[in-house]
Amino acid sequence: MERNRLLPSGRVGTGGGVETSRRTLHAVTQHGTGAGCPAWLALIMHQVEIATTRETLLDSPEMVLNMGPQHPSTHGVLRVILKLDGETVIDLDCDIGYLHRGMEKIAENRMYTMIAPYWDRLDYIAAVSNGLVWVETVEQMMGLVVPPRAHYLRTILTELNRIASHLLWLATHALDIGAVTVLLWALREREEILKIFERQFGARLTCHAWRIGGMPNDTYDDFEPDIRRFISNFPTRLDEYETVLSENRIWLSRTVGIGVISAEEAIAIGLSGPALRGSGVAWDIRKSRPYAAYADMDFDVPLGENGDTYDRYLVRLEEMRQSRRIVDQALDNLPDGPVNAKLPKIIKLPIGDYYHSIEGPKGEIGCYLVSDGTAQPWRVRVRPPSLINLQALKQMCLGHLVADVVAIIGTLDIVLGEIDR
Repeated sequence: MERNRLLPSGRVGTGGGVETSRRTLHAVTQHGTGAGCPAWLALIMHQVEIATTRETLLDSPEMVLNMGPQHPSTHGVLRVILKLDGETVIDLDCDIGYLHRGMEKIAENRMYTMIAPYWDRLDYIAAVSNGLVWVETVEQMMGLVVPPRAHYLRTILTELNRIASHLLWLATHALDIGAVTVLLWALREREEILKIFERQFGARLTCHAWRIGGMPNDTYDDFEPDIRRFISNFPTRLDEYETVLSENRIWLSRTVGIGVISAEEAIAIGLSGPALRGSGVAWDIRKSRPYAAYADMDFDVPLGENGDTYDRYLVRLEEMRQSRRIVDQALDNLPDGPVNAKLPKIIKLPIGDYYHSIEGPKGEIGCYLVSDGTAQPWRVRVRPPSLINLQALKQMCLGHLVADVVAIIGTLDIVLGEIDR
């Protein structure tokens, strides 16, 4: 074999270009690069690899770019692999699993009452909602009657959680697009909700709010005045957000017509929550299959028209107004009585399987539970809205610019703890 000469640029040159380089690479591969490989041969192989990669990139108008897993706008350890023609996205793939910790498999080795805290760590921005789907699944499967007061308090606190989740979404989404002021405003209001959670549950984020059969404790002394104070001020704050954003020409240019998905496409993918309703699909589990005390509440389901990033922004703003409306009604009609049902010391569910879901802040979060009649579940499976909604990212990004990918990831409002589990 003719020994190649190393050019100053680092390329391997024998006069045959990249094809010769590939033949040399094949020859080097046949010799191997183990302990017995001559140093000059190993060096040639390294240089051939560089040359082949460089020529391939230079000859192609396309470029592969990694966004994440440490990129702040991916909202977690999500690696988005972009294939670009200039700045236009022509293909996209998501690499997930960096936060995987086997929550569903862990649940198969825990008693039913011990599993609840693991649900808080899925969508850690909506721990109150996560915990509710688990305890309601167990309660419904065992036919347990939960006191009405517990149902109303669950409704109040999960709606406050919805507002807190949407506020963090708005804060980070606005920051991604360049609106720093809204970040400070939205976190200011969210802080008031977290203070209520801290006084009620003893924690601000992963609250472990519920117990099978009801709640660990009744409300603290100033529970109702604290919530009344918040919901009385909140409409003014929402108006401030809209004043800054809704007609801002930069905001409009970054959201209108960006990430469009039709109602038919959204249904086919399995979208839920604001991502689905932004495309005009009137599906909200609180209305379609009421749970807790939602059957007693009067509220509207906001819908978008165009299925773009701007419509999903408007849907979430209106959802916060409707959540405030639900909280107000639930406080007005809050019944007296206990907050816990009587339970056996060891919970055993009847043999069989059951599925239950609720309307979380990001969409339908569900639990599929299989019981073998023992004190531990035979199988637990989570239906995570963030994972399902992430499937739409490729379709929503194709044909847009790299900068638009940031806005589209934000409009899906994903949390990686829920995606990876």
